[in-house]
Amino acid sequence: MEENVQKDYFELLRFPSVGADPLKLRDCVDCAMWLKRWLEGIGFKGELMMPPVKDGQAAPPILFAERAGAEGAPTILVYGHYDVQPADPVEEWKTPPFEPTVVDGRVYCRGAQDDKGQSFAFLCGSRDYLAAAKAAPTLKVLLEGQEESGSTALMEMAPDLRRKLAAEVMLVCDTSAAAELRPAIVAGLRGVSHLTVRLTGPNRDLHSGEYGGIAPNPAQAIAELVASLHNPDGSIAVAGFRDGIEPPSEPERRAAEAAALDEQAYYNDIGCDPVGGQQGKTITQRNSFEPTIEVNGIHAGYGGPGSKTVIPAEAIAKLSMRLVPGQSVSHVAEVVKKHLEDKCPRGMKLSVEDYNPGAGGFRLPLASPIFRLAASVLEEMDPRGPVFQWDGASIPVVSVLREASGAAPLIVGWGQSEDRIHSPNESYGFVQFDKAREWGRRILEALTI
Repeated sequence: MEENVQKDYFELLRFPSVGADPLKLRDCVDCAMWLKRWLEGIGFKGELMMPPVKDGQAAPPILFAERAGAEGAPTILVYGHYDVQPADPVEEWKTPPFEPTVVDGRVYCRGAQDDKGQSFAFLCGSRDYLAAAKAAPTLKVLLEGQEESGSTALMEMAPDLRRKLAAEVMLVCDTSAAAELRPAIVAGLRGVSHLTVRLTGPNRDLHSGEYGGIAPNPAQAIAELVASLHNPDGSIAVAGFRDGIEPPSEPERRAAEAAALDEQAYYNDIGCDPVGGQQGKTITQRNSFEPTIEVNGIHAGYGGPGSKTVIPAEAIAKLSMRLVPGQSVSHVAEVVKKHLEDKCPRGMKLSVEDYNPGAGGFRLPLASPIFRLAASVLEEMDPRGPVFQWDGASIPVVSVLREASGAAPLIVGWGQSEDRIHSPNESYGFVQFDKAREWGRRILEALTI
């Protein structure tokens, strides 16, 4: 990596642009401004779009930049995000979370991969291409600051931005390659919705000796409630949750299984047996083509050192639902809320808060011309050729942008499991950065010919 590229990359990483944290709004604005100046330095005209203030809270800006191309050349939209996950738990970081540190060819920092590293590498590849191109396409770049918390503002604004976003192809670099950095084309993504459920019981924390066996316990109740979401075999117990699911085709299933990791590889990665989800289904089925309900966190009572013998006054659980094609976002919300209300333990008051509907999942046709072009480019980069993946993760706004822009999505990323995205000690290898950069240059060249 050239010195000037590394300098810019590290400057970008130092912004603690946690879009979900209102206290980090200034950092998000500064980060977006930095990216605007960088893009303007390579010939783009940029603007920061400020989302409307909601409930007294401003959202991070959305950066849109455009560089006009040659007459008759295609229009290409590049989507990415500059917001990052919180660094918590900070004490588990081996290096400062917002100070890029190089160890053994990897850059350790929050956002090193997701998605600052991936999107910036792609933009560097775009710069490489533009420096040599004689008849470049019209390039539009859209970078937002809320992807990690649901893309709320962009999803609301996108329908009104149709003319601004209109393009033939949408390029996204925010996913993973296959094992050993074999290229992967993402042919589908699951959708995601999330919510917080709160149980309240006593009007204050109670002495567990004086009130134990008398007062209902929200900590115990939240455990019972979240346990009711699944059957003993791991299948989802919420009535109506699976309504409308569109199963994958046989070619899709075969292609997904061909690229799958085995159980030992997952054990080596996560340190435990990969036994989550419904028994009797393969790992690929459970991760690529099945919906999930996951408990992201449970909080109640005392969690500090020693003991504090209380019955807590309330308890909360953070839930997320990964959705597959055919599921209705509104219907899923309705049946999950009804299940929680019906199963609410005695003596508790239940409220559902912070509901974010997100977006549904989608799958793209394997015979798509853009996939054939991408496969050809990726085979030039790696003689093993690409595999197809149906990513269990979600970029909910992609389906919204697909509709608003009219563009065919092409999702290729260069992440690996050792990057530890969303975890402490996130990192990105220089080799991966170079791959993403090369991909940016090559795919733009191929789309222009």
